[in-house]
Amino acid sequence: MRNSARFSAAFFVAAAALFGGGALAASAEDAPWPTLGWRHSSPEAQGLDSDVLADAFDYVRDHDTRIHSLTIVRNGNIVLDAYFWPFQNGQLHDVASVTKSVTTTLAGIATGQGAFAGLSQPLASIFSGRAIANLDDRKQRLSLRHLMSMTSGLDCHAAPGEITLGQMRRSSDWTQFMLDRSMSDEPGSRFEYCSGGMHLLSAAITKATGFSSFDFAKRELFSQLGIVNVTWPADTQGVSFGWGDLRLEPRDMAKLGYLWLNNGRWEDRQIIPKGWMEEAIQPQASPPYTDQKYGYGFWLHTSRRPPEFEAVGRGGQRITIVPEKNIVVVFTGGEFEPGEVGAFIGRALKADQPLPENPSGTARLATAVREAAMPRLPASYVSPLAMKVSGRRYTLAANPLNLKSFVLTFSDISGPQLELEGEGLRDGPRPIGLNGVPRLSSGGPSGLPIAVTGAWERENTFFIEYNDVGGINTYLFRLRFTDDDVDVTLSERSQVIPSAKFRGTSHKP
Repeated sequence: MRNSARFSAAFFVAAAALFGGGALAASAEDAPWPTLGWRHSSPEAQGLDSDVLADAFDYVRDHDTRIHSLTIVRNGNIVLDAYFWPFQNGQLHDVASVTKSVTTTLAGIATGQGAFAGLSQPLASIFSGRAIANLDDRKQRLSLRHLMSMTSGLDCHAAPGEITLGQMRRSSDWTQFMLDRSMSDEPGSRFEYCSGGMHLLSAAITKATGFSSFDFAKRELFSQLGIVNVTWPADTQGVSFGWGDLRLEPRDMAKLGYLWLNNGRWEDRQIIPKGWMEEAIQPQASPPYTDQKYGYGFWLHTSRRPPEFEAVGRGGQRITIVPEKNIVVVFTGGEFEPGEVGAFIGRALKADQPLPENPSGTARLATAVREAAMPRLPASYVSPLAMKVSGRRYTLAANPLNLKSFVLTFSDISGPQLELEGEGLRDGPRPIGLNGVPRLSSGGPSGLPIAVTGAWERENTFFIEYNDVGGINTYLFRLRFTDDDVDVTLSERSQVIPSAKFRGTSHKP
């Protein structure tokens, strides 16, 4: 996944959990260690604003963001842990190229145990029992360090479509295929994203330790962190895929992030050599066309304040670590850009000390988390609440569209309809399509036809898409009914107006 970290978790991310109390830890060393399970905390106890985090869920829902999970750990406490239907809590997720960061970490552990003669050990000496084609002086200088930093110099290319990786996977012996590649550059001279090089690193771990990377990880890494539910495929020679397809639960991904945050130390054990970990998150290469740097399997954002480093996988898989803020953020997804929701976490992080507790915010966040994990109701579903709200006029507080009121009508005869009233405006009633197909009507406020679609997302929440067909703008209304009032969330797809939240008060017909 070449340069797929073009915009990282953008500082942090949005997600949620139901919380136990917790005070802000003074330092990483004072934070609880989660081998047997994480400790949970309210966001406010760790300096984050629950309301801003809840706003991220509205964004995800309004934009149909294909996120699967979000987890935030601050000061050793999970403050947010959310799962978005159909992905579920406890389910494994393919972490894609996050695997590369695990493979390099295992090489660091093996080096610390003396299985390798240091990071500068030539690859040719590790595979001395194999006949290696194109073994020129440059390949003789190719070392573990070069594989880990994507500066091998091998004729290996990511574009188009991970071409060299595909060729490797079609060969009969993947390790031999990569060993035999000709050299295109001096090792260490140039960054070139090379998934096959990470598979070669996995093969080197197997050669040096006598274990597949998966078995070595289970013994020296996963078991130490209490990670049990994990899978990792291997090639026909038993070499674990060094570049991808490791599968973990999101909370276990957070354990890896917490280990990296703490310089490889876990409880009272130094699992990863501290020196290796410190070197791994220092710039070892400069990828082209980006201001990011690359360490040993990690993408580095050294120009940001505060700096970050990440394990990155295609489709939105991320483990983001911000050492100065003692934060680990985990994303999983089905092809989305984590930066879309990361900005909410940047705004949510208010302080490095506890904030006053926010009962209404934490309740709102808990509701958002619960609803995110639930499947959407069928488009044809009609809430029992429909008859209660039908025909009522809701007077609205100030809002970007200057709407004064609306009326929803649910009728077996005419079908559902929407009427809007504003300054100099009386629009409707307009038919609403409830089966996922917009209902079209003429003579909209701009003179063009209007298409309206609606759906009951929950028993108390009705969603409306008001599309000014031909007029570009599509307005999204989410109406959450409580007693005689309604909470309205308004947005517009092209962002011609700012998103807004406002209240409405009903008047019985």
